[in-house]
Amino acid sequence: MSLLPATATGSVELRQFLQDSQRLVVISGAGVSTASGIGDYRDRNGEWKRPQPVQHEAFMSSHSWRQRYWARSQIGYREFIRARPNATHQVLARWEKRGHLLGLITQNVDRLHQRAGHQQVIDLHGRLDQVVCMKCDARVSRNDVQVWLEARNAHLETVAFALAPDGDADLQRQDFSDVQVPQCQACGGILKPDVVFYGDSVSKPVVSACYAWIDEADALLIVGSSLMVYSSFRFVRRAAANNLPIVAINQGKTRADSLLKFKLEADCGVLLTQLEASMASEGNSWPEV
Repeated sequence: MSLLPATATGSVELRQFLQDSQRLVVISGAGVSTASGIGDYRDRNGEWKRPQPVQHEAFMSSHSWRQRYWARSQIGYREFIRARPNATHQVLARWEKRGHLLGLITQNVDRLHQRAGHQQVIDLHGRLDQVVCMKCDARVSRNDVQVWLEARNAHLETVAFALAPDGDADLQRQDFSDVQVPQCQACGGILKPDVVFYGDSVSKPVVSACYAWIDEADALLIVGSSLMVYSSFRFVRRAAANNLPIVAINQGKTRADSLLKFKLEADCGVLLTQLEASMASEGNSWPEV
């Protein structure tokens, strides 16, 4: 792998990589959404910045864990939904509109790619704006659950907190035994955010759909992800097995460094905006498809 600077040299290499591709697939991660105010989990070395999020088994098996989760989410979600698409989301959406992207696989659960106008998106880890019943599979709006939570847990509104990634919050409170937890109105089952918690698995249909894009692609671009979770790394391995050129824009180590053609350590929004402007000013954009 070559580590290229986010300067003219790196931009030229990235531009050529894009121009050589007709069926580009993008994998995006938390680094894409940090400019929108949504925190990430890992540092430049791919290590955890904070304690790991709730595990799937703990949430499903323990009422007290569900009380803890929903208390923190009640506070954190209000800030989470204020996030807006940033430059990276907007550039990638424009690329798709112009016919340059085959598809985008995102590890993020914020739906900001879609809100920027992107159409062909696979939410690998689900979406936080929905809640699913683990018994009858009914899906309801997370906003409706928020109204329910705030009406029944008003005492949490005065608790001091610090925001955490993905609609979570660190509360200065350790006892959550008085927190009311939402249940499915249809069957009384456990309600869970429609996301893949740690310790759970991505559904087979979603994995198959991602593999299908990789098998159709002629190049893979990784934007803002360390790829430390296998759920996304496996698609990079598939691309490498298919002999695709793989490039990353990420500030720090990735799990796929040994598989990359090159990597640019840069702010993805700044780099992609500058690249798009440069290509447009020089009349040196991708061929129309």
